[in-house]
Amino acid sequence: MKKILLTGILIIFSLSFTGCRTSQIQNVPNQHFSTYNSKISNEDVYKAIKRAGLSLGWIVKKVDNNIALATLNLRTHTAIVEIKYDLKNYSIKYKSSINLRYDKANNTIHSNYNGWITNLNNAIKVQLSGL
Repeated sequence: MKKILLTGILIIFSLSFTGCRTSQIQNVPNQHFSTYNSKISNEDVYKAIKRAGLSLGWIVKKVDNNIALATLNLRTHTAIVEIKYDLKNYSIKYKSSINLRYDKANNTIHSNYNGWITNLNNAIKVQLSGL
């Protein structure tokens, strides 16, 4: 009976940690985009990035010329990324996080983060394709 109880406790303990996996941080470097409108401005690109982020719950703010910070708050988790952009390219890079098990030495983070970045990247592509 003790063996069954001990086995059960070990299974429950190991299952409680399977949902908390970490993965290598996924950055999105130099994503090229094309538009048919030769009159687009950096402001148009920023607005497209902001629309993309807002559609997924990100708060996007311009912090400098051609640089935006996007923040996603989900429950007790926060992810902050830097988005650099110009008239032909954009990049998404990890900036900081709260409660996402970020490990600078191993460049790892909670595995959900990469899904959020993939979704943000896809939404930005859609918005920029409309320019």
